[in-house]
Amino acid sequence: MLVTTFDEIEQACLTDVGVRRSHNQDSYATRLATDETQWQQQGHLFLVADGMGGHAVGEKASELAASIIPHTYSKYAHEGPATALRKAFLEANASIHACGEQNPEFRGMGTTSTALVLLPGEAWLGHVGDSRTYRIRNGKMEQLTYDHSYVWEYARLKHIDPEEVQDFPSNVIHRCLGPQPLVQVDIEGPYPLQDGDIFLLCSDGLSGQVTDNEMGVVASLLPPEEACRFLVDLANLRGGPDNISVVIVRVGSNKPGVHAPVAVRGRGLSFLWSWIPWPLVCLFGGTALAGAAIGMRLTWEDMASLSLLLFLVALVPILAGIIGLILHQRQRQARLLREDQRGKSQPYRSSPCQIDRALLDKLASAEKVLKQRVEERQWEPDGDTYGKHHALAEQCLKQGDLPGAFREYCRAMRPLNEALHRHRHKEEVFQPVWEKNQR
Repeated sequence: MLVTTFDEIEQACLTDVGVRRSHNQDSYATRLATDETQWQQQGHLFLVADGMGGHAVGEKASELAASIIPHTYSKYAHEGPATALRKAFLEANASIHACGEQNPEFRGMGTTSTALVLLPGEAWLGHVGDSRTYRIRNGKMEQLTYDHSYVWEYARLKHIDPEEVQDFPSNVIHRCLGPQPLVQVDIEGPYPLQDGDIFLLCSDGLSGQVTDNEMGVVASLLPPEEACRFLVDLANLRGGPDNISVVIVRVGSNKPGVHAPVAVRGRGLSFLWSWIPWPLVCLFGGTALAGAAIGMRLTWEDMASLSLLLFLVALVPILAGIIGLILHQRQRQARLLREDQRGKSQPYRSSPCQIDRALLDKLASAEKVLKQRVEERQWEPDGDTYGKHHALAEQCLKQGDLPGAFREYCRAMRPLNEALHRHRHKEEVFQPVWEKNQR
């Protein structure tokens, strides 16, 4: 079932400085269509950027990307999503590069960026760097962007999975916005948009600490706002070595028994053009008026002024028809190009997104360790909230409801994480309570 209505989405965004950093160099942005017309023309845009080059420098670079890309995309959206995204990224790159060249303290500034555009029935991506965009669909976690890192390049040359690469620095990238006057931008799409799709955009502060399966399960079982909060908490529980940013977008009705309407192509002006060729009507009508004016001039010489006026009036629909035909032909060529490209973009990686007893036991163990730590330090969490959700988790577990138990364990950990967050700056050493490689 395709998604065609502009308000059939639920989205949330969150960024966090992490545990070990003093400044947050990540940025995110959203630009939502406010009505059906804007949805048809521009769609919704979501973006994550991860700056680099020192505290103020990285912050400046990611902020520029987060402000320039959405604005420029909207300006060129009438040219199509692929063209608009490319121009937006190139303009952001030029601005960041110019800022770095003009200010010695900003020299070498750069940022990654990944942007998602949702339109009626389809999704498009613009991407530079190693921030990521995922899609969760039918129990699969699919990475839609290619990491511009030396790890991924080495894996590509060796024809192996990037996870198999050893003894390579995972955070070294070879492409980002800013350092060079020109940059190659990856444009991916169109991806067909379906009811129930979930998109997750994140910086490497999240993907470096949380597995694809964990991100997919959390984003699938929790509402976007809760999922963003828990994923950030989880990355921090594993040490939080970097800034963390995440955007989660859930599209469609997402309610049992409720489906999005079937896509209706060609609404509005393009729909009228497909049935009433008004440019041709204008041309024929204008030509008829011009012919009448010439005939009037030849037949009645004393009506020369009226025939001239009629001829000038006839030029208006003739010109309108010519312009209409040109615009119609351009729209047809763009549509044919998009139809030719449709379905060519494929995920770079795909893995099962499933919850099993091992994952649930790992979560329950982390909750237990975190609770012990909080109690030992007398950090006074919200005991009522914790107790309610912990009891619900245990009840779901007894009933064999693994998704329900996972969801409630996540919610039980929230007040514990809040207490940890309030006091963690007082710790000299932060020891993770949930290891990524713990199975």
